[in-house]
Amino acid sequence: MTDNVVPLFKDPQSPTDTIPAAAPGPAAPDPVRPIGVWRQRGRGLRAAVTSERSRIAVRLVARHGMYVIGGTRITAKRTWDARTASRYERMIRAAEAAGNFEEAKEWEDRLTRFRTGRHHRRMDLLRSAPDLAKSALYGTGLTVGGLLLLGIVLAIANKDITWVIGPIGAVIEAIRWAAVVATVVWGPALTLGPWLALLALWGVGRRQQTAPQWTLPAQQRDDTGAPITPSIVVTALRDLGIAPLRNAIKEMGDAGAAMLGPIRIAGCGVEVDVTLPSGVSTAEVQGRRRKLAENLARHEHEVFITLPTAARTVRLWIADSGALDEPIGPSPLVTDETMTANYRTGKAPWGQDLRGDAALISLYQRHLLITGLSNQGKTAALRALALWLALDRKVELRIADLKGVGDWAMFEGLATTLIQGPTDEHVIDATEMVEGMVAEMERRIQAPPGTVFDPLIGIVDEAQVAFMCPAVGDDKRPYGGSKATSRYFMAARKLENQGRAVDVILYQGTQDPTDQNLPKLVREGAHTRASLALGTESQARMALGDKAVDGGAAPHLLRQGLDKGTVVVASDGIAIPAGQASITVRTHYIDTDTAGVIADRAKALRSGIVTAHTTPDVDEHDPLADILTVLGTEARVLTQEVLKRLAALNDKAYGRWSFIDLKRVLDGTGAEPYKSDGRMVIGRDRIARVLGSRPQDGSTSAAE
Repeated sequence: MTDNVVPLFKDPQSPTDTIPAAAPGPAAPDPVRPIGVWRQRGRGLRAAVTSERSRIAVRLVARHGMYVIGGTRITAKRTWDARTASRYERMIRAAEAAGNFEEAKEWEDRLTRFRTGRHHRRMDLLRSAPDLAKSALYGTGLTVGGLLLLGIVLAIANKDITWVIGPIGAVIEAIRWAAVVATVVWGPALTLGPWLALLALWGVGRRQQTAPQWTLPAQQRDDTGAPITPSIVVTALRDLGIAPLRNAIKEMGDAGAAMLGPIRIAGCGVEVDVTLPSGVSTAEVQGRRRKLAENLARHEHEVFITLPTAARTVRLWIADSGALDEPIGPSPLVTDETMTANYRTGKAPWGQDLRGDAALISLYQRHLLITGLSNQGKTAALRALALWLALDRKVELRIADLKGVGDWAMFEGLATTLIQGPTDEHVIDATEMVEGMVAEMERRIQAPPGTVFDPLIGIVDEAQVAFMCPAVGDDKRPYGGSKATSRYFMAARKLENQGRAVDVILYQGTQDPTDQNLPKLVREGAHTRASLALGTESQARMALGDKAVDGGAAPHLLRQGLDKGTVVVASDGIAIPAGQASITVRTHYIDTDTAGVIADRAKALRSGIVTAHTTPDVDEHDPLADILTVLGTEARVLTQEVLKRLAALNDKAYGRWSFIDLKRVLDGTGAEPYKSDGRMVIGRDRIARVLGSRPQDGSTSAAE
């Protein structure tokens, strides 16, 4: 047992006092902590520091701190500018750097006037000390004298001598109470004053957004679309990769500011003219549009480069970031139910230009061609012009829609001819419609000089179907193609050559232009050429011409599917900035249902119109029955109007008719033309009576 115990203490007198010995065990651990523990704690600390909550907290503290710092800086700068001439000197330096010496001289004159005024104020302040002392002495004497006089009056009134010093005592008491109130308020005001000043500085910084972008909440951060300043424009030009331009900017004493004209607000963006240094061509800058846009923190479609009249100058229009993705407002045709049109003197409200101004286009005696890729809004843009024309009751419309999905169905009862469909038969009808317009044009040309004609507008939508049609007529002439034997091609060319002189006008809409589906002679015969988004620059040249594209027109750079309804227009019928060959217009979109409502308004302005859907055979017609048809429900119609309606109903049969032909058919029938209010008319009841008395042999039919 003695082997298993140890003594409690060393006492030779008590060698037997012992406690049990501890069982043998492992050695004590090293007091140094393991490396894994420190690594774990480091990971936890890093996770805490890099967590989203920590980042939000850091951004919050930094943001509001920068508001205070920025507000202090802005307030100090404003105070300094108000008390010193630094603002005038800064504006003089900026004007000189921009080369605007007239403005620099004006600011120098202002600086001189400011310094003169400040000198006078300081001299007045030096002379004002004795005057202030005298004024204080006189004021005190007058105040005391007035109070004593008031006290004497009160003493006499109250018959008490003590009232003499009563007013002075009241003033002294008021001063005492003011001191008491000031003593009470002074402590809290002294405590709150610095905090209120800090809050005011914070408010100034917050309104001016002095915090950096990285401190803002995620939904407010915007790393693109910074405001356009002269330094940003010069830097963007310097970094275009054009060596002569970069070297010239570096050598300029004003760091390139002299290149820039004033930056002007232009609609939903800004505009600036850049005069390029010698050795740099405008074509080099135009060819780097995408890089320039990226240097300006914009997308390619948000920067437009055009060439003004000044030599070696490019005009940059830079949109506000995202502004071109916002829709424009509705068409005035929709919002103004009282709107009417005037083909000769009016202008159609087509949309808005990039500045945000209304884009109005004149259609008077101008053939029109609009093209673009499929599903970019071509039909809607063309239809909007036709709807405006329909509000002029003198305009006759003949329409061929070679797509045939109902985009033009609302013109039923409004157009005298309406063809809808993509087949060869529809192309044949459309060709005969255009040939009928040629016949009307030739009739008008042969009329006596000075004769005034009502406008006749022919519209062929999806005209590429007509040009590509393989059908061949009985005379072995093809309807499609671009040769001299092509019926549609030759009819379109004849109209474009001479039609405008007698107000017989052709509008064509086509897709994806090529030499095959849009021959050169036809596209170059249009006075107004417009293009939506296209695939290549060569197509843009086909659509608008070389002059417009060389001048900056770039429909091939519009975004397919995103820039629907945006057209680049080359025409003398629309206001184009001086020196430019084209203008970009964002057209108003009028949907099919709304177009139907506008068409109904147009129908209400007109007398009854019978729409012919195809061109009838010239040999199968009954003049009396056709006359009754075109009279509609009207009791009487002017003979001139009857002739026009007959030509619209069957151009082959009646296109060349004159009043003599009409009179010849009606003579001896009892339904001859007669005068009403001094003008020759044809009565519906008389025609119906003649047709009703004719024997019904099955070949002629008349319906009341």
